Amino acid sequence: MSGTSATTVHTSIVVNAPIERAFAVFTEQFGRFKPPEHNMLGVDIAETVFEPRVGGALYDRGVDGSECRWARVLAYEPPVRVLLSWDISPQWQPETDPNRASEWEVRFTAETPERTRVEIEHRHLDRHGEGWEGTAEGVGGDQGWPLYLRRYAAVIDDAA
Repeated sequence: MSGTSATTVHTSIVVNAPIERAFAVFTEQFGRFKPPEHNMLGVDIAETVFEPRVGGALYDRGVDGSECRWARVLAYEPPVRVLLSWDISPQWQPETDPNRASEWEVRFTAETPERTRVEIEHRHLDRHGEGWEGTAEGVGGDQGWPLYLRRYAAVIDDAA
């Protein structure tokens, strides 16, 4: 399920995992479900790193050792919530000005002891300035957050 309202994109999925596992897979195995073609490096991605702490980063490391930091961890509250910046411009390049970054919150809610709802709210997209509507379409479209969540659910199912 996904939707867009003004400057916010909402996407969610229910996975077959307890909340602690759902959170751990999302934060510890992000690189397993991040599409490799979502790459701002000039080389293939060797790994995607999610630093699990406030002040940490989410970044891709290239096969040549280069790095592209594209998110900052703003809140880290296992197993219920993580909040990150979106440091990617409407031109799909790294954004270095934190005032021109949107943010995406991932919330984990136990529906049963073995099922967890995972919701992504990507908000303040207008902070990116001119062209922000294209960013909203990109993250809200089929190749954006919905793709990430489908791939994430497949990783959860593979490990079951």
